Amino acid sequence: MNKNLKKEIENIAKQAQAASRRLATLSSTAKNAVLKDLASALLSKQAIILKANQKDISKSRAKGKAFIDRLSLDEARIKQMADSLLDIAKLKDPVDEVMRAWNVANGLSIQKVRVPIGVVAIIYESRPNVTSDCIGLCFKSANSVILRGGSEALNSNLAIFNLFKEVMQKHNLAEGAINLIATTNHKAIDYLLKLNDYIDVVIPRGGEELIKKVVRSSRIPVIKHYKGICHVYVDEDADLNMAQNICLNAKCQRPGVCNAMESMLVHRDVAARFLPGMLKKFKSSGVQIRGCAITQRIAKWVKRATEKDYRSEYLDLILSVKVVDNLDAAIAHINEYGSHHSDSIVTDNNTAAAKFLKQIDSACVYLNASTRFTDGNQFGMGAEIGISTDKLHARGPMGLKELTTYKYMVYGSGQVRV
Repeated sequence: MNKNLKKEIENIAKQAQAASRRLATLSSTAKNAVLKDLASALLSKQAIILKANQKDISKSRAKGKAFIDRLSLDEARIKQMADSLLDIAKLKDPVDEVMRAWNVANGLSIQKVRVPIGVVAIIYESRPNVTSDCIGLCFKSANSVILRGGSEALNSNLAIFNLFKEVMQKHNLAEGAINLIATTNHKAIDYLLKLNDYIDVVIPRGGEELIKKVVRSSRIPVIKHYKGICHVYVDEDADLNMAQNICLNAKCQRPGVCNAMESMLVHRDVAARFLPGMLKKFKSSGVQIRGCAITQRIAKWVKRATEKDYRSEYLDLILSVKVVDNLDAAIAHINEYGSHHSDSIVTDNNTAAAKFLKQIDSACVYLNASTRFTDGNQFGMGAEIGISTDKLHARGPMGLKELTTYKYMVYGSGQVRV
């Protein structure tokens, strides 16, 4: 059984590599026509997708509200998926962009040209919208994609993938341009991660344990983020009404995602004015607070925060709170306890803002805005393939350009080196 599975995974990777070389020759017009048809398929066949999604939800009821939120699709979310594909179609095609061109003394003409990475494998959990977003982004950037979603979303992922495969066939596109590994056998991931001869990059999207497993096992370069421990720091010079709105949105708008606030820091000089109303709003929204000693003195119902709390990604209506002495203490805390994902300062002090934005070592840093905006769609990228907290090649939300690399095209007229 495992021998057959290993061969099946290898064949998928070989087919994806062959398809990627053909995709690189597609025109932008052709790719955009396919993306529009993919969007239409989502809308016209949404009943099929929703029926499949209900099967997945019915098997996962015991896993909690935040998990079900990530798993669930409805008409509004399917429309968002379709809109993302249409947005991707409108974006400038990065493939074949001449990034730089110059001539050298020996007469050679050199161009640095943006090209597809090749074959992208994406291993993900829970969210079936990832299936649509990743296919759209990889296709527009002329990469073949191999998808391996979690077993909890298998029916939803298959429904979306099969609709998209029909569209690809209608356009006579290469078999292997899009691929979904449908088995729930965990050995499939182990086999996939060894195929560095055919797959160029792996992007894991999911919980920390999944991502750590991928990093440990992969022979293929991995782009990832482990956690989303995001902070909002309320400075002494903050507009406290603005701060309240930002913090409530960052925690409660969708708590089960990686760009939700997990820890709130407050300057000591405004804690007595800011925290009573803020904590009351959190409590009425169902948020459990785990705070420092000062936070507990302000609100007796608050549970004492531990060292572990400040290092936790709750993905739930739970928040750690700490009162800090000053801006430097906030920066030090975030760089120590954060995950280098998304962090925000609320302040009207330009000097404090500039210091925070420069010294916080995170992929996305914000001034007077919610961390919930760390998202490819919100950044105008149409969608995202994932969010990277790495520092090489890609950082933050990954869109079309992050799915490309480059090569040098060198034009001569018979030159030889002496």
